[in-house]
Amino acid sequence: MSNVNQITNAGTLKLQHAQTALQTKANTGNSVQFADLLQKEAGRPQSVQFSKHAAQRVQQRGIEMTEGLLSDLNQAVKKAQEKGAKDVAVIGASGAFIVNVPNNVVITTMSGAEMKDNIFTNIDSAVLI
Repeated sequence: MSNVNQITNAGTLKLQHAQTALQTKANTGNSVQFADLLQKEAGRPQSVQFSKHAAQRVQQRGIEMTEGLLSDLNQAVKKAQEKGAKDVAVIGASGAFIVNVPNNVVITTMSGAEMKDNIFTNIDSAVLI
């Protein structure tokens, strides 16, 4: 038997043991509670996070982060994700936000005044809000 087959068989065996352990625990109250919690968390919409750099830029550039703006930003990122975007520029009246969609993280931002005569690079999509 080759090393690849041994590794594959060992991985399959470990997976079967893990599944058996989960099934056994599912018959007790503890795992069901965890499964319910996991399902609840998976269904909850996640808000975009700001990198340290982006948070500094928001403060330095005087961009007011309101609940409405954050909601618009989250909706824009969700739409970009549905379309398969990876790095998106979300552009609105208060500025532009460059977001890494798979990680749900705002990488940097600029105010509306700073957007003029600037070029956005390394993005694959743009969403206007």
